[in-house]
Amino acid sequence: MKALNLTNMNKQQYAYKLLRARILDGSYGPGYRIVIDQIAREISTSAIPIREALRQLESDGLIQFKPYSGAIVTPINENEYLETLSVLAVIEGYATSLSSQYFPAERIPELMVINELMKSAIDDLNFESFGQHNRQFHALTYEYCDNKYLVENIRNTWKRLDSIRRAGSAFMPYRAKESVLEHDQIIRLIEHRADASEVEAYVRDHKLNTVKSFYHQRH
Repeated sequence: MKALNLTNMNKQQYAYKLLRARILDGSYGPGYRIVIDQIAREISTSAIPIREALRQLESDGLIQFKPYSGAIVTPINENEYLETLSVLAVIEGYATSLSSQYFPAERIPELMVINELMKSAIDDLNFESFGQHNRQFHALTYEYCDNKYLVENIRNTWKRLDSIRRAGSAFMPYRAKESVLEHDQIIRLIEHRADASEVEAYVRDHKLNTVKSFYHQRH
């Protein structure tokens, strides 16, 4: 995880960003107990900014307060996560197929750059950055979809995923390298104006591969 800059950032903001980064990069896994005094000592502050940061993280859905345990990292609701990601696979696949038919050639390099940033994030073990760039990549692939209702539903489905676990927090390092290789193929399909049905099937399977990996990792 990259160091955070305390310049122009108060203690509460710093604590929030620090804790959020540790949750999203997997340093604090689901169910991990946050010890307020320990964090306060680490960043040389009182307990008050830490409590405020935890309340903010609770509103983000990343922290839960449990009786006798205090603040813990929110566990993943596995069934809800898998169901939601499966729906996203279907609708993102269709939206990308529609978009691919109008995707401008001059924007192909942008997809390549984003995918290279994802590769760098893997090397840096920066899983939060990986998740952000992953979402950016897919948003660009379906940017030229002319079905606005479909795009709205994709955004709402991402929000549902976020409410389960914020972007990157359900990230699976063992799946990352496969994912960027599949992105390379998505880029090729769009660049060469592949048949819409081929694009749809590949993007859908790309997402479903994450569903399968998540499931098999836990069973």
